[in-house]
Amino acid sequence: MILDATFFGKRRDKFGVLVAKDSRSKAVISYRFIQTESIREYHLIREEIENLGFEVQAIVTDGKPGLFGLFEGIPQQMCHFHQQAILTRYLTRNPKLQASIDLRRIASYLGRVNQERFTCLLQAWHKRHEAFLDEKVEDDSKRGWHYKHKRLRSAYRSLQRHLPHLFTYQKHSHLKIPNTTNALDGGIFSYLKNLLGVHRGIGIDLKKKLIIDFLEKQAK
Repeated sequence: MILDATFFGKRRDKFGVLVAKDSRSKAVISYRFIQTESIREYHLIREEIENLGFEVQAIVTDGKPGLFGLFEGIPQQMCHFHQQAILTRYLTRNPKLQASIDLRRIASYLGRVNQERFTCLLQAWHKRHEAFLDEKVEDDSKRGWHYKHKRLRSAYRSLQRHLPHLFTYQKHSHLKIPNTTNALDGGIFSYLKNLLGVHRGIGIDLKKKLIIDFLEKQAK
């Protein structure tokens, strides 16, 4: 199952839709309109899916905090596309620091190497740049200092935190788990955004009707 959310509109008119898609049949299993992408909404859609009689064998998500715990006991794949997006947010697309350049290069191997090889590369990177990562700057806080390269540290911690779920698709190869949520992001969400873009100016209720009509057709 591929599970992800997307949002439409801005401020007062903003709303989202959370969608679950079967990666094998390509059918939309369930969906919910949401205001915020909370763990409660994910919990509710899981209940809906189970009440429909589906057995979730594996799940692909964007790694939102709390999701791995919510689906504990089920093989979970962290979307490689979202992992790369997290690194871009912290490091930019064209980092200047050598340590950042090296980390982005290692991340580019996702989907091309196994977990053992990727872990070795990440450990070697940390050993090589450990002193750089630990550089501190004095400030007026209670602690009296902060890390100089906070964004680089966050990027590294993101890879470390998601590492157990970045290679699930390899560990359970018999399940044919996708390593991205692209079947939703590109296959459904981009179409919906284009559809609503064409109908710019209509009210929220009509927008939701268009979305429902499309998703219901995808469920057949």
